[in-house]
Amino acid sequence: MTQDTRAVLLQAALQAAARGWHVFPLRPGTKRPALHGETSCPRTGPCATTHVKWEQRATRDPDRIRAAWTRAPYNVGVACGPSGLLVVDLDMPKTRGSSDAPCGAATFEALCERAAHAVPDTYRVRTASGGMHLYFTAPPDVRLTNTAGTIGELVDTRAWGGYVVAAGSIVDAGPYETVSGSVAAPLPEWLQNILKPASARPAGPLRLPAVDGSRAALAALEAECAIVATAPDKQRNTTLNRCAFKVGRFVAWGDLPRHVAEAAFQGAGEARGLTPAECRATIRSALDSSIRKARPREAA
Repeated sequence: MTQDTRAVLLQAALQAAARGWHVFPLRPGTKRPALHGETSCPRTGPCATTHVKWEQRATRDPDRIRAAWTRAPYNVGVACGPSGLLVVDLDMPKTRGSSDAPCGAATFEALCERAAHAVPDTYRVRTASGGMHLYFTAPPDVRLTNTAGTIGELVDTRAWGGYVVAAGSIVDAGPYETVSGSVAAPLPEWLQNILKPASARPAGPLRLPAVDGSRAALAALEAECAIVATAPDKQRNTTLNRCAFKVGRFVAWGDLPRHVAEAAFQGAGEARGLTPAECRATIRSALDSSIRKARPREAA
């Protein structure tokens, strides 16, 4: 990359910071953070007492930004949580062989239509893959986190714990470009209601139908749901996915009706604080994958 490219990227970082957004460097030409990971942390400087991750190191300080971006042509990451942002990521299908596969933008437009609302007018960035990032200011009284598929297929969100690549950045597939809007609009209330975490429900003993499934399958289901119920906050969705996948083989073998597994995991996931939509999407994906990959019982 040329010196001009470095200057353009520095300007992109400064412009994002001027909007009030916290930025950090991404490796040149990529979407990966340029900061060291915890396993390679030298425990010096900002990390002298504990490893400081990209979300904590992201900054709006122009001097720190200039100091970082003069070292290399870094792409620009925007840390959504510290920036008070929720970004809706409208992705493209991973395989483009099927012309009728809906993209994230089409799914989101259909959702808006069903909700009787226009597609929100806000700051937008076209991604290198041809998708779209819709920037919204997050509500100050609700701590929203990342979601995958909660809103719909190929519609993800980035908030606390997540970042997006800022306009002006360039990867192998192409540039990230501002296409419309000058400011991030407030997150619409109807969309917030879909995304906000469900209120934790008192976790009582899991009650499964004693006659609906084999004894081994029901025991496995109860054990895996108990694991979901005690999952750490940052691993709730991952844990739900892993546990549902493990039980899926019993569904494939005919030992456990699928609706029994789905209902049990749905209750466990919602009790742990996941949204109903997020639970449904994760459970469906995990069971589908497990059933598809299940080996015959005698080979398991």
